[in-house]
Amino acid sequence: MMSGKWVTEAANGYGQTIEVTRQLCDRRSKFQKIEVYETRKLGKLLMLDGIIQLTSYDEFAYQEMMAHLPYYAHGNPERILVIGGGDGGVLRELSRHPEPQVLDICEIDAEVIRAAKEFLPEMSCGFDDPRVTVHIADGSEFIRQKPGYYDLVIVDSTDPGGPGAPLFGAQFYADLKKALRPGGVVGTQAESPWLLPDVVRELVTAAGSNFKNVGYAAISVPTYPTGMIGCCVASDDKLLTVPAAVPPAELAAQFRYYNEKVHEAAFAMPQFVRRLLG
Repeated sequence: MMSGKWVTEAANGYGQTIEVTRQLCDRRSKFQKIEVYETRKLGKLLMLDGIIQLTSYDEFAYQEMMAHLPYYAHGNPERILVIGGGDGGVLRELSRHPEPQVLDICEIDAEVIRAAKEFLPEMSCGFDDPRVTVHIADGSEFIRQKPGYYDLVIVDSTDPGGPGAPLFGAQFYADLKKALRPGGVVGTQAESPWLLPDVVRELVTAAGSNFKNVGYAAISVPTYPTGMIGCCVASDDKLLTVPAAVPPAELAAQFRYYNEKVHEAAFAMPQFVRRLLG
């Protein structure tokens, strides 16, 4: 909602308000309301159904960790799928790596991609990589068509109340596992234990019911409610909490958040989260 020059996200008993200077986009797709604003302090702001998805100020933290943490947990993925991620940010980060041969993205809402290309070119540049193939489809259905195909699947979903709802259950993780080649890794947006502890517990439990190794990593994102969000990584073969490879110096110099020490430290959880996850 917008009141005067302030936009408020209010959900799950929690809210935050950001000062804006003008609205760039106000559209309703088949699935959700899409809004883009210029803010006074945080650059551009993307909201879907009134929920903050990113700001220019701190998007790099989320995009880098969602892309590079599971990427380096694997070490050298050749075939990668992004489910969701219609803003292009995760693709932008993955395209920094020369090794992958396949960069597929499956986004349910084509209007999100269109809005990103029009108003968020610094994000949507991820679609410019010639290795990228775009699939407009439901990710929970698309993944069933690719048995044994991917080395890495990254699920950059919205919250479970919207179009991303099917991406949080045990069946989805079973389907993810079937889509992986030997040694494959999945990385999924995993909410905040401060805000949605039950969702976090259920998601990690769903991952653990299908994969031998599961880790929950914290990402600091100031403009998300509670200031953090999680990434759940899972694999039958990889250690996950320690990088299987590290970025070369030239690539590491491009990063603003991710490094191998942050990779390891992100899995260190406070006691209440450890108890929450069992």
